Amino acid sequence: MAEDGHHASAPVSEPVPVAHHANGGKPGDINTNLPPMDDASLTSPRVNTPNPFSRKNTSLDLDDYFSGPRDMQKHSKWPIFMQMHGSILPKMILPLFWMGSWATCVTLIHVHVSKVAIDSILLTVLGFVVGLGLSFRSSTAYERYAEGRRYWAQLVLTSQNLGRVFWVHGKEREGEEGKKDLLAKLTAMNLLVAFATSLKHKLRYEPYTCYDDIQSLVGHLDTFAQRATRDEPDQSLKQIKKPGFFKAVGEYLGVSFAASNPRKMVKKASRPLGNLPLEILSYLASYTDELVANGQLTVPMHQTLAYNNLAALNDVLTGTDRVCNTPLPIAYSIAIGQITWVYIMVLPFQLLSKLTEVYITIPATVVASYIILAFLFIGREIENPFGQDVNDLPLEAFCAQIAADLDTISSRAKPKNSEWIESIENRVMWPMSNSGWHVWMHRGEDKIREAVANKVEAHLEMKKEQDHQAEHAGILGKVHSHKEKVAIKSAETAV
Repeated sequence: MAEDGHHASAPVSEPVPVAHHANGGKPGDINTNLPPMDDASLTSPRVNTPNPFSRKNTSLDLDDYFSGPRDMQKHSKWPIFMQMHGSILPKMILPLFWMGSWATCVTLIHVHVSKVAIDSILLTVLGFVVGLGLSFRSSTAYERYAEGRRYWAQLVLTSQNLGRVFWVHGKEREGEEGKKDLLAKLTAMNLLVAFATSLKHKLRYEPYTCYDDIQSLVGHLDTFAQRATRDEPDQSLKQIKKPGFFKAVGEYLGVSFAASNPRKMVKKASRPLGNLPLEILSYLASYTDELVANGQLTVPMHQTLAYNNLAALNDVLTGTDRVCNTPLPIAYSIAIGQITWVYIMVLPFQLLSKLTEVYITIPATVVASYIILAFLFIGREIENPFGQDVNDLPLEAFCAQIAADLDTISSRAKPKNSEWIESIENRVMWPMSNSGWHVWMHRGEDKIREAVANKVEAHLEMKKEQDHQAEHAGILGKVHSHKEKVAIKSAETAV
């Protein structure tokens, strides 16, 4: 139907079930009655539909506090050492409880049964090895974290470049064809947002298209993920169900038995899932080819810029996939974990021989274990920067930034130079002169060039004047301070 945005002869695809868990519904609810969106952009906060990129529509603030990634827009006034949101301490509660119990048992055996203290030379020898291992673990984990951030910064830059090429440099034809070109540009801009959003889901092993932030952007595309979502609605909805209370608590405390395999949905799929970001790239490449073939992108540099940025998107896709699927070799992880645990388990035996009060061994062991295990756990948490831990990269915020940037680019038509250059508000010689463009237009060319040459000296004079005023203000402040001290002293003398 024409009012639905399709031609009458075009086949109408089946509506895909969408799980609106982010809009206040229960997990697993299927919403097939989407509100009309004729007057709102798919990439902006909508009139009838909550913004899918906003965390205000995902969960309660309490849930946000105990889940991630951390919202960079929130600000805490607590001192940094007292903040729990983002701290590794919750995952260390059980290990520290175990070390306290272990140190208590060792101390009681030493006091009431038999002396078990050993020489503290092991503390020095093993400490060096443990420090070396933890340093290697932390540095490699942060390197992966920083590399993941660089790829998403590249994605933001590339999306802005491509959006500007499509919107500003892509020409619109006359008449009815011009309206089609305008809608095609908007569709291409939405596909750039869809690429970023689908990449986020791919890196989190969420292969379907039933999520609020992606379904409306790719529902019109023929992709493997779309087919799998349509053919396996129950399977796709399993992934977005919230875990039970005990499982959620276990994951929060870092219990390994409570952690789910993030790849289980990919493994259990009975239909091919494809590679959604790569398929979106194919549609973007096809759109660019048509722009060039139709004579809408005529400048060779613009064509080169478009194709180079498409290649850059592919580079981001492969690079983030490499970071996500190439962790530290398991042999290193196991060895560093075992060495660290052996060191802190032997720690109470060595402290007993050095502490005058043997029962101090218990809190000393807990404190030392906290310091050592903290680096081990931090390295483990940030090793995969694309997950949903509190310290992982805020991919939702990056996708929202791309959507907002592209909306900013497409918010107005390509401006004509005369509209903004020949403006009375265009103070071309500021700060030397407040006169507008029209004033200088009525002056001779020699006067304009003379004024341009004098701007350098004018800037220098302004800087000297500002420095002089700042120095004068400082002197006045010292004089006022001295007068106040003299007045106070005189008052005290009079009293």
